Amino acid sequence: MPTGLQPVPFGHSGTDPIQSRIVAADARSNLFRMPSFDVVSEVDQQEVRNAVDQAERELNTRFDFKNTNSAIEQNDMVLTLRSVSDDRLAAVRVVLEERLVKRGVSLKGLEYGDVQEATQNSVRQVATIKVGISSDKAREINKLIKAEGPKGVSSQTQGETVRVTAKKRDDLQAVIALLKASDVGIPLQFQNFRD
Repeated sequence: MPTGLQPVPFGHSGTDPIQSRIVAADARSNLFRMPSFDVVSEVDQQEVRNAVDQAERELNTRFDFKNTNSAIEQNDMVLTLRSVSDDRLAAVRVVLEERLVKRGVSLKGLEYGDVQEATQNSVRQVATIKVGISSDKAREINKLIKAEGPKGVSSQTQGETVRVTAKKRDDLQAVIALLKASDVGIPLQFQNFRD
């Protein structure tokens, strides 16, 4: 009677060499994976649109804006404010800013251009809402983290975001507190928190 085949080990040690390589690769990748998060500067476009709509409605109903041809036009993240005089234009700015703040849009990213003369004895001003972290601001954030952040924290620019990594989660929390306390001139949000 022929004997049955017995299970034969793959390697000298009796372990599957492919499986042991996969386990070793997972251990190496866990070694290099450190806690991190991304610093971004984003604005919710829908909230900006809602704020502009509410400001427009207020301009149309308020008595002090009657017959001033005051208006706010939106083209993506560029807002054009129009009115009959400089003081009415300043009032339009106040109405717009109040609506933006109520909608949770930070005014740090709002940049006003010069007041210009327009047709029919009116004035206009262009306001731009900045989105994304420019290379200059990213350099400033990296320098701030390196100078005042906890030891062992590193940061690098990745397009319009800044990736911050550290060995401990507490160090990342300290960097978030540092960035919230310092004024870099743009609104910052913290996303993609990974352990």
